[in-house]
Amino acid sequence: MEYHVSKSGSNMNPGSFEKPFLTINKAAKVAMAGDTVTVHEGIYREWVSPRFGGNVAKRIVYQAAESEDVTITGAEIITDWVKYGDIWKAEIDNSFFGDFNPYDEIIYGDWLMVYDRVFHLGEVYLNGRSMYEAVDIDGVRNPIASTDSTEPEFSVYTWFCEVNDKTTIIYANFHNNDPRDGNVEINVRPHVFFPVKPGCGYITVRGFTLKQAATQWAPPTAFQEGLIGPHWSKGWIIEYNIISDSRCSGISLGKDAATGHNENTHLKFKQGTQREREVIFRAVNNNWSKDNIGSHIVRNNAIFNCGQTGIVGHLGCAFSRIESNHIYNILHKRELAGAETGGIKLHAAIDTVISGNIIHNTHRGLWLDWQAQGTHVTRNLFFDHDSTDIFIEVSHGPTTVDNNIFLSPVSFQNMAQGIAMVHNLFAGQIALSTECNRYTPYHVPHSTAVAGVMLFMGGDDRFYNNVFIRPENDDTPDEPMTRSFFGNAPVVETEGFLGAQQYTAYPVGTAVYTGYPGADDEKPWEKEPRPVNLEHEKLPVYMSDNLYFNNALPYPKEKNAMVESSSGITFTIDRENKKIIVCITDPKPFRKSKGSVITTDILGYGFQAEMPFEKPDGEPHTLDTDYFEQPRGNNPTPGPFEISKAEKIEISFT
Repeated sequence: MEYHVSKSGSNMNPGSFEKPFLTINKAAKVAMAGDTVTVHEGIYREWVSPRFGGNVAKRIVYQAAESEDVTITGAEIITDWVKYGDIWKAEIDNSFFGDFNPYDEIIYGDWLMVYDRVFHLGEVYLNGRSMYEAVDIDGVRNPIASTDSTEPEFSVYTWFCEVNDKTTIIYANFHNNDPRDGNVEINVRPHVFFPVKPGCGYITVRGFTLKQAATQWAPPTAFQEGLIGPHWSKGWIIEYNIISDSRCSGISLGKDAATGHNENTHLKFKQGTQREREVIFRAVNNNWSKDNIGSHIVRNNAIFNCGQTGIVGHLGCAFSRIESNHIYNILHKRELAGAETGGIKLHAAIDTVISGNIIHNTHRGLWLDWQAQGTHVTRNLFFDHDSTDIFIEVSHGPTTVDNNIFLSPVSFQNMAQGIAMVHNLFAGQIALSTECNRYTPYHVPHSTAVAGVMLFMGGDDRFYNNVFIRPENDDTPDEPMTRSFFGNAPVVETEGFLGAQQYTAYPVGTAVYTGYPGADDEKPWEKEPRPVNLEHEKLPVYMSDNLYFNNALPYPKEKNAMVESSSGITFTIDRENKKIIVCITDPKPFRKSKGSVITTDILGYGFQAEMPFEKPDGEPHTLDTDYFEQPRGNNPTPGPFEISKAEKIEISFT
């Protein structure tokens, strides 16, 4: 059955092409396995909550009609503004909001690190652009440009709200704009496309513009809300959508409330990471398995202007594929400091593939936290992050990261182990740390079943066939430095930043692993006498055939490292024309550095999980294609591109 929805329809109609429904939610109440809901051009101001899911043989498809612009929004237009001195005021009866008033709900939850003020779930949009919430009415009358925001010139467009028993009052500074023209919207709904109940699986959402949701902070120890998401189910496909302006998270592939909801914030008497472990074991003891949860596909979406994450997920993201999305301007206001932010922020990304995405201007690009095992990160482009491109935290692996381009000042933040870095381009530093306090699970291969828990002394990493570009004329001493990553602040050099985890970094290269045992060294478990606390021993690292330009610094025990005093490769970020330009100025170092095709046999096993570095489906890796999926041949050149000549490579990010 195909149901149709049109702005000229009626919910009294049967939903045919000739007599369509008026609202998408009407179709969502009747659409069942095998049905298609086609939505025709227009703006639909509603929260779509599917009543039923499909199945593996018969999905439910929600799609925008071909070549028609369909927007679903969680906001409403407000025109009843009156002048209030030099600013404007709107007084709204609370009945307008029904049982959810986002201006009476504050952003809160575990791992949120905003201590000096509150933010509300509501937003005010001027010409579709999200304004800034002030601390008080004086911040509306006399706004001061934010020094943290990535758009300081717009941060003086401010608003403030007051809620009493009967009304919600919003004060706003629109500067020279008249809000009575119908150009101002406010959030009224927590989601745009999100089932109320969990378990509605096998749904496809395709071709919509989805925007403006009053989502709550989404830590891994709470119900993870999103503007759109499957709500603890299996097999969704979210594709070819434009997703923007979620107060917190754009897409949620995360957990439900039943496994725990902000218990660290509410109850306080246990440590936060212990609550996280409890959440995981509750999920394991209930229905978290490949049969029931995860296996989603998120592809070819544009995701931007979200306050916390573009894509968030814990547990529910396992066995999924996140492919060919353009994710940018996440946390762009720099309002919501906390430990759960990024372009993509996933916990327990077991057997998850993250490929072909372009992620930029998000503070942190990709953050894989806890239980990245069997995860494959391939052919992604990262740039313009003021924290780090990729952060892998307290995960035992194995995780394979190949053919990526990392162009931010810090390419890789590593508080994990069991990571294989192959054929990547690093233009920034590697920051390395251990974690001796968090016992974190690892799993039976290709399963959610927990095999054990352990700490992180570091190592068990591999670096093969990568290219490192140290900045030209870099006068940074070839010595270790201490770096800190905290809140929304750009990465800083410090000897003691209160509350922040300390990382060791060197100038660009792999020298940060200095002091770790190498492939030919005696392994910790081979020592005589055997160490009493084997868990406090650093694991070996394995490196060969990496190419270092501009005297980038190799790991001292690396085999076949090639260090060049000049650069045979340069890159430009052309932000005006929205493209990355990589110039191969001298192909000779690439040809001289040819290595071997890296396979599962070469990568071996991740130490803790005793699992091979292999594909999420259990098949062995043969990393014999490049960033553009072109074949490399038997003796590939290092880096993400197979190089044979001087050339200019352009990658668009429109």
